[in-house]
Amino acid sequence: MDIVSATAGDATTTTPYRMRLLAGWADTGTTAGLAEHHRRYAPLPPAAFAGRGGPARLIGLVESSGLRGRGGGGFPTARKLAAVAAGRGPRTVVANGCEGDPAGAKDRVLMELAPHLVIDGILLAAHAVGAAEAVLCVHEDSSAIPVLAAALRERGATRTPIRIVEVTRRYVASEETALVSVLDRGDARPRGRFPRPTERGVRSRPTLVDNVETLAHLALIARYGDAWFRAAGTDDSPGTTLVTVGGAVNDPGVYEIELGLPIGAILQVAGGPLVPVQAVLLGGLGGTWLGPEFVRTPLSHAGCRTAGAALGIAAVIALPAAACGIAETARVLRFLADESAGQCGPCMFGLPAIADDMDELALMPDHAGRVAARLRSRLAVIPGRGACAHPDGAVRLAASALHVFADDVAGHAEGGPCRWVGQPSWMPVPAPAGRRR
Repeated sequence: MDIVSATAGDATTTTPYRMRLLAGWADTGTTAGLAEHHRRYAPLPPAAFAGRGGPARLIGLVESSGLRGRGGGGFPTARKLAAVAAGRGPRTVVANGCEGDPAGAKDRVLMELAPHLVIDGILLAAHAVGAAEAVLCVHEDSSAIPVLAAALRERGATRTPIRIVEVTRRYVASEETALVSVLDRGDARPRGRFPRPTERGVRSRPTLVDNVETLAHLALIARYGDAWFRAAGTDDSPGTTLVTVGGAVNDPGVYEIELGLPIGAILQVAGGPLVPVQAVLLGGLGGTWLGPEFVRTPLSHAGCRTAGAALGIAAVIALPAAACGIAETARVLRFLADESAGQCGPCMFGLPAIADDMDELALMPDHAGRVAARLRSRLAVIPGRGACAHPDGAVRLAASALHVFADDVAGHAEGGPCRWVGQPSWMPVPAPAGRRR
């Protein structure tokens, strides 16, 4: 497993103070047990839990740090904490360690290598919002489960009881309302955009659902402070982040980088491209294609927004210049259609339709112009109408493909069927498993 730290100023520099979440791994090459964890970071300071004003002070510290969620949405963490803390009645914390998107592996790596940092973050979050229970959700086949279970046994009794819940591996199962549904009904379906879990979550309680990396950063902020956290990253996106790099690079894997590092430099951190790269897929399979401008695009919320993308999950997939972006996108769209929860029209009918259209663009060159026009009309009516954001991600992917790979669309119209169809994919798309509910 390649794990490297890199700064926005120098893509090749390994700087110990920049390596934060995975500092123990970088030093020892082994999973950190509790004793090693305390040697590396010291126990959590008692002041983090002290006094009646402790929760408010902790939330204030998180707010001044600028920490944003690392699960894909990038929502300010302090606002979530404050919303749950202000709720009435019992409260719950849910640590989201599920990675439904096959493009991501960073949460699993973090839980396997630094489980006690995650546990620290869960305990701090529970203290901040006044929760009496905490749940750590992980996909049922994750290799992190035995590591986490051993870490909890090593801890013994904790301030807030933490239990591990195994969740079916589904693309939509890692969405926060789907996790609430799992814990309430055992059914990993997103339950709608409103109310949010912060208002009515598990058993209708105010519920904090936060990504495990976000919680691990919280554990470091409680130790070292807001200024330390902001010493890395940008004003808009402070700190470091774990990023999964895949596709046509020499050393695919999970890397800890300073936010603001250009995506082109991130590929260099991952050993550099295997072959010339024409585009990258940013933000997972429901993310955005970026053309050659990716080389200079900073991996930050503002930088990605300027490039017409969202940071999403921190994942970058490099596509070779020789590959066909339309054929690759068609494979991903078919996967997204198969992985829908099947509970609203945009998912049940819209996603298969746009997947069919993208297939036709690759396979039926004589109809390319007509199909592209039909696809664009479909993409205009789907966003915002689904029961969750899953259809919006598929639309974002398809729309960016039509823009970035416009030459491929034109080339298909002038030639035969795409030669890339049937070839091995650079996308981390699992083998088709049929529609699952």
